[in-house]
Amino acid sequence: MASASRRAHIGALDGLRGLAVAAVLLFHAGHMRGGFLGVDLFFVLSGFLITGLLLEELAGRGRIDLVAFWGRRARRLLPALAVMVAGTLLLAWAFAGPDVLGSALRDAPWAAAQSLNWHFIGEQIGYWNASGTRLLAHLWSISVEWQFYLAWPVVVALVGKGHGGQRRVALVAVAGAFVSLLLMIRLGAAVDTTRAYEGTDTRACSLLLGAAAATAPVRHAVAGLSRTAVDAICVPLLGGLLVSWVLTSGETTPGLFQGGMFAHALAGAALIALLAHAPDGLAGRAVGSAVPRWLGELSYGLYLWHWPVYLLLPRPVAGLAGWGWTVTAIGLSLLAAVVSKVTVEDPVRLRARWATGRRGWAALAVAGVMAAGLWAAIPRPQPGAGTVDVSRLGRL
Repeated sequence: MASASRRAHIGALDGLRGLAVAAVLLFHAGHMRGGFLGVDLFFVLSGFLITGLLLEELAGRGRIDLVAFWGRRARRLLPALAVMVAGTLLLAWAFAGPDVLGSALRDAPWAAAQSLNWHFIGEQIGYWNASGTRLLAHLWSISVEWQFYLAWPVVVALVGKGHGGQRRVALVAVAGAFVSLLLMIRLGAAVDTTRAYEGTDTRACSLLLGAAAATAPVRHAVAGLSRTAVDAICVPLLGGLLVSWVLTSGETTPGLFQGGMFAHALAGAALIALLAHAPDGLAGRAVGSAVPRWLGELSYGLYLWHWPVYLLLPRPVAGLAGWGWTVTAIGLSLLAAVVSKVTVEDPVRLRARWATGRRGWAALAVAGVMAAGLWAAIPRPQPGAGTVDVSRLGRL
């Protein structure tokens, strides 16, 4: 079994992340109605990787430095997010209509506070029918993950100490996942399923199933499996996930909120645990091949940028429609993701000189202040106002 510190670098897990983001891109482009389940796989992966790191720190040091953990999460997520939000506001000011710009300006503070999902729920902004005009609508899932990062390490730190700690963490994770499932079943019966789909409590089941998969009881359960046995289980699991993305008919799929999404997350957690145990098997090599792994390495920036690109790129554009438009939009999203990775994410992750120590925190603070200043400087559109000319960008 790979150690927790290596899990983030297992090619198969990067590849799973790449498949998940590809499904989301195709879903938002209108080509895969069940592709939204890729977000569910993101959640499971996050729960698995973060819990593994927390348990490794607890085993090695006897405690978890929560402040340091939250600092690492902030450095990993917030710089690229701040740049994307600021860039999106500029693009919206330049090219979008007043309704789109106005909603982006209203949503940006909630995105900065990592609570956009609850903002949408409170404002009754239906995910399935209203998100097409909200440039930051996709950030609800980033908010869910951040809220998990705030709460779950505290739980692990409290129940994971001492003999049998990992077993207790596993029990808490599984129990929490089932409570989350019950909430989803109850809330998913509503006409508008946004509350069940975007609620932190209802989506915690995916994160917690991933967390359970990282604990010693699960590791021990799969430790005795041979590579052949792992492949025999992983191939149908992977095939089942892919088929579910193709055959699921959006939010109207029967049983989706009555256990279907839970079953999808459970299959994802089992697949992840098995691939982490034997990443060099047939399934691991296939999922961890060059293209899925490359997409996985770009997945954060790709997820951040694809939705603003999709909304701001006219349909059709330059005579391109259908798959031609999709290829153009994904290409632009990939370009933005590469730039984000090279100029923001990698320097922070690899500890470039400007991103370390106090300089790093200062850079993050400056980026936040600049984003806030930009948000305050853009004039709020008046009803019936036209699109703002690009030349106004020079007066910021």
